[in-house]
Amino acid sequence: MKILVCISKTPDTTAKIAFTDNNTKFAEAGVQWIINPYDEWYALVRAIELKEANPAITIHLLHVGGTDSEPIIRKALALGGDEAIRVNADPTDSYFVAAQIAEVVRSGGYDLVLTGKETIDYNNGAIGGMVAELLDFPYVALATGLNVEGSTATVKREIEGGEETVEVSLPVVVGCQKGMAEARIPNMRGIMAARTKPLKVTEPVAAEPLTLVAEFGMPPAKAGVKLLSADNVEELVRLLHEEARVI
Repeated sequence: MKILVCISKTPDTTAKIAFTDNNTKFAEAGVQWIINPYDEWYALVRAIELKEANPAITIHLLHVGGTDSEPIIRKALALGGDEAIRVNADPTDSYFVAAQIAEVVRSGGYDLVLTGKETIDYNNGAIGGMVAELLDFPYVALATGLNVEGSTATVKREIEGGEETVEVSLPVVVGCQKGMAEARIPNMRGIMAARTKPLKVTEPVAAEPLTLVAEFGMPPAKAGVKLLSADNVEELVRLLHEEARVI
């Protein structure tokens, strides 16, 4: 069985956020980049667990991005991927990225495609569904558990107020989230091995982006706190009604 794990590059959660070009681009200077946690901790680690149970499984990693992304790809290889593919393109649009992933899946004959449920920077959660649609594969989102027996995948996923378990025939696309696996860190053996694992670079296929960033904006600054005397109930009611507008 061949598993393709899609990984994306996101800013570290401690990074200072700023924008350039009239607030249409993210300012990347000085930013520490990491593997998107949903891709690393849940999608990739679950793929590794499946391979540990069945050594015949092959894990390929896929990233759409420039040469500056290669350090995070190598980290993913150090965790346990067998080889990696980098599509040499700027991932500015979800549809464009999904089209690149779908093309790799078509040519690679993958049985299982794993993505994180979303990236922590854009929170779109769009890639998995788009890839499945382009490939005419079933798609299971918000997955918290995954097992594979033969040509059938059993997936647990969150639903409103509970959880459901579904069975689906391979090939399938699964969007992974917390609960799928326990996070790991690369060991020295994995780090050393990652230096020689194949990292193939391919050029993107033609795909017209469907969206364009018009403007980024920072959330409004928090307002100051007003302190009232405990016995000044009338003023509290007035503020809640006229300023906070919650009553």
